[in-house]
Amino acid sequence: MPTASYQARRGELHEYFDRTALRAWERLTSDAPVSGIRATVRAGRDAMRATLLSWLPADMTGLRLLDAGCGTGALAVEAAKRGAQVVAVDIAPGLVALAKERAGAEHGVGRVEFLVGDMFDPALGRFDHVVAMDSLIHYRPEDTVRVLAGLAARTDATMAFTFAPRTALLSAMHAAGRFFPRGDRAPAIVPVADALLRRLVGREPDLSGFAVGRDRRIASGFYTSHAMELARR
Repeated sequence: MPTASYQARRGELHEYFDRTALRAWERLTSDAPVSGIRATVRAGRDAMRATLLSWLPADMTGLRLLDAGCGTGALAVEAAKRGAQVVAVDIAPGLVALAKERAGAEHGVGRVEFLVGDMFDPALGRFDHVVAMDSLIHYRPEDTVRVLAGLAARTDATMAFTFAPRTALLSAMHAAGRFFPRGDRAPAIVPVADALLRRLVGREPDLSGFAVGRDRRIASGFYTSHAMELARR
């Protein structure tokens, strides 16, 4: 079951991404010109998306993928082009509407079902692969592991997710964000040490059927994120 802290943060994220940041997120994930800072974030996200896609099979015909926190849908559409049947879910209705608009009706040989909802919801069904790109970075590491544990029971092959690594720059940015007026703040990213996250994963009984696989850190200006793969043993 989701924890109280997970539910509380989920509510904050819904408000932020569906209202406060929707227009900025729409621009960031498009080809429109952006500031130098946002350009580094865009480049970092592009590199991370490419990394996560490279960890998926080249031919996904007949496979089901959960894009957990799909945002504007770029990863989901690319997976569908490989033949995957994709369930792309996000808590922000505005982002899901934008994803549907950009994707149109055609996804290549696969299909994408865009949904507003919670990645934790067991009603989404069973999957071969799960990808959660930058959708867990706002949660406490304990809550991240609980989400992964919930998904593990419904995942047959791999789960790939990203977290914010604990670096001096990210810690400084996190501290500085507290000085902004509350109404102007984005929900804080929660930096976590790689070693701590691995320990939590290793101690979680519901993840005992998975082993840590590939990992990669992407650092591009103001974007820093670390990808980790959990593969079924």
